[in-house]
Amino acid sequence: MKKWKALGLTAILSTAILAACGDGENEAASADEQDKVLQYQVQAGVVHLPEVAQALGYFEDIELESVGNYVGGPESIQLVATGQTDYGRAFTGAVLKSESKGVNITSVMGGYGSDKYTATSLYVLEDSGIETAEDLIGKDIGINTLGAHYEFFLNDYLRQNGLSEEQIKEIAPVIIPLANTEQMLRNGQVDAVVMNGLPRDLALERGGIKMIASDIEVYGRDFIAGPLFFSDDYIEENPDTVRQFVEGSAKALEWLKATPREEVIELYSEILTARGEEAAVENTRFYESPGIAAEGGLLVDEDFTIFLETLEANGTIEEGSVNVKDMYTNEFNPYNK
Repeated sequence: MKKWKALGLTAILSTAILAACGDGENEAASADEQDKVLQYQVQAGVVHLPEVAQALGYFEDIELESVGNYVGGPESIQLVATGQTDYGRAFTGAVLKSESKGVNITSVMGGYGSDKYTATSLYVLEDSGIETAEDLIGKDIGINTLGAHYEFFLNDYLRQNGLSEEQIKEIAPVIIPLANTEQMLRNGQVDAVVMNGLPRDLALERGGIKMIASDIEVYGRDFIAGPLFFSDDYIEENPDTVRQFVEGSAKALEWLKATPREEVIELYSEILTARGEEAAVENTRFYESPGIAAEGGLLVDEDFTIFLETLEANGTIEEGSVNVKDMYTNEFNPYNK
């Protein structure tokens, strides 16, 4: 686990002291002088932990500022690494690939995860005749994007169920918009789809589809599928801000776990309405879980290694070139004991 030894989490050192003792180019300002407005991308129709923390008043003197719409993990990594946004979130596989390329970001807590309520799963029509991985050979499978969570899960499911690499090549992943996933499955434009979240919930509500496999079955446990992260420079320059962000977001996660579902839905509805997304409020009825079982969103090596093994096996990352302990820190998390 990465250590930020110079940060002084019990007392943020002044700029003068850091200047006298440190050799680095990036020096932390005093707590009062650090960044107080964290710029981020909003994901339409989705409420994330930092937004819950802000709504609950868990931040001391920092606030969030939306500067655009979330497109995907790779873009989020790029924006954070180049300083265009302050924090981001992405699928762990994308974070691993960025680490292998020398991108200087550090994961600070879980951002989203898979449990029995939020698992990413493979679906087919009930009358499709598809029951096993072998039945998918020669079929088209709709996924949201290449190289992300959906494709990782799909390929690991196929390998786990005995398909050879040659057989897997006969299964065609088709990139489809999330909003069109259900329609394309029902219209026969694809034979199966990978879904989670709202598209999955709406499709199941309408019926006629069935699950073939889920990611928590494939990986054998609930897990953090994507972390929240900052650039290393941002952490070095704004350690107190990062501490507030992680503490508040971790507390928000535990609030979600302990609070009756109806109260969570009410808060989500307020957040979406404040963002001008009144049309999305009705979909809060599907809420069941924040999706992260780990207390306070604490990260562990296994959250990264389950995807690193696949990336090393397929040659995307050179074996042994990435040390997952260098990719994350729990130092800012109050649940780290």
